[in-house]
Amino acid sequence: MKYSNPIQIWEAALGSLELQVSRPSYATWLKGTVGLFFNDNKMVVGAPSSFVAQWLEQRMSSLVEATLSQVTGQPATIRFQVLTEPSLHTVNQMEPQALPAQLIRPANGRAASNEPRSIKLNPKYTLDSFVVGESNQLAHAAAVAVSSRPGIAYNPLFLYGGVGLGKTHLLHGIGHASAGKGLSCLYVSSEQFTNEFITAIQLKRTGEFREKYRSVDVLLMDDIQFMRGKEAIQEGFFHTFNDLHNSNRQIVIACDRPSSALAPLEDRLRSRFQWGLSADIRMPDIETRKAILEVKASSMGVGVPDKVLDLISEHFLSSIRDLEGALNRVCAYADLTDQPLGLDLAYQSLGDLLTTKQKKRPSAEVVISRVCVFYNVDAQALRSKRRDKKVTFARQVAVYLLRELTNMSLKDIGFLVGNRDHTTIRHAWAKIVEDKDSNSALKAQLGALYEDIEDSLSE
Repeated sequence: MKYSNPIQIWEAALGSLELQVSRPSYATWLKGTVGLFFNDNKMVVGAPSSFVAQWLEQRMSSLVEATLSQVTGQPATIRFQVLTEPSLHTVNQMEPQALPAQLIRPANGRAASNEPRSIKLNPKYTLDSFVVGESNQLAHAAAVAVSSRPGIAYNPLFLYGGVGLGKTHLLHGIGHASAGKGLSCLYVSSEQFTNEFITAIQLKRTGEFREKYRSVDVLLMDDIQFMRGKEAIQEGFFHTFNDLHNSNRQIVIACDRPSSALAPLEDRLRSRFQWGLSADIRMPDIETRKAILEVKASSMGVGVPDKVLDLISEHFLSSIRDLEGALNRVCAYADLTDQPLGLDLAYQSLGDLLTTKQKKRPSAEVVISRVCVFYNVDAQALRSKRRDKKVTFARQVAVYLLRELTNMSLKDIGFLVGNRDHTTIRHAWAKIVEDKDSNSALKAQLGALYEDIEDSLSE
């Protein structure tokens, strides 16, 4: 069916924009926006602050208008304004299920985002809706355990993995489950924590800041890696962490890398992150990717043919966000053009995204052989128990590249390089992750290996 209100039109546009901008840009500037009005090809979008509205108007209006024109099938213009009570009046007359969580009003008539203990959890991100596969099984099981026994099981819980693989979903899922038990929860990004910390110092409201963060039962901190290099912020979080942990309050942290690779983060913080349990999330295999798409389509109430799901799951490999964004784009195109949702339409709507996202993955044998040639190490030595410096370093690089370029599990990689256990493999990968940012020679070597491996795929 056609989209019937500006919120649905804007959500369709956001699905496409997610594929076109970086994750930080999307999370910072677009994630909190909502479609307010759409009439005569003019869209008015609400932004959470005047700063965000002004930035979007000046820096992103051209891209947004082009995307909106593709979604609606006709030229469209965009205007951003700050979300205020008058601008929300019309929105609040719509069906609650069509609204973003931050705009749903409770019985007392106040916006949920104005509640002092609001946690702004995405209603779609629950533990039940999380699709479990081999790549995320440990992380999901840990999240369930933490939700069942907050403050007791795995405190803190440290979740890490690449962009768009489900870390935020699990954080929100833990929040929903904990709130269902009557516990107070706070979901916050490290950027928001930083901004609030600075504002509290400037306005001399550090007492209010401490009360907000140290009185919750469950603290959910996303993207902790952005605290690196910010000593004052780390100091503030260190004391918050200690206060919560000492009172058996649950702390859950999400990061794009293991805690051992968080330099320059203070050692005392990194050591505390290792007190509980660290669980990694990798890109799911093709079967899990298709299952994720099936769940997404079901939640949208759309029947998507298997061939379309196969097409998307085969071509979009970098993140779950890309998967869901591609599905949103296909469904929006079908709705807005009033065409049947089939394979031809999927190819038409995804266009050049298929060629830009489709990337052949190298085999494990190719990765190992190229590393061995590059470092002049025998492949048999790399797979052996030898621990001399040259062989060990080449093995660590091979492990890193196998983890980054293939869909192999830690267990499979360990078996391939001498039947080593997954903890040893995780350490080897983390060592390269930690060193590559500060070691220019290693960074250059990895770049050369990436090019060499990519060239081999076209041979």
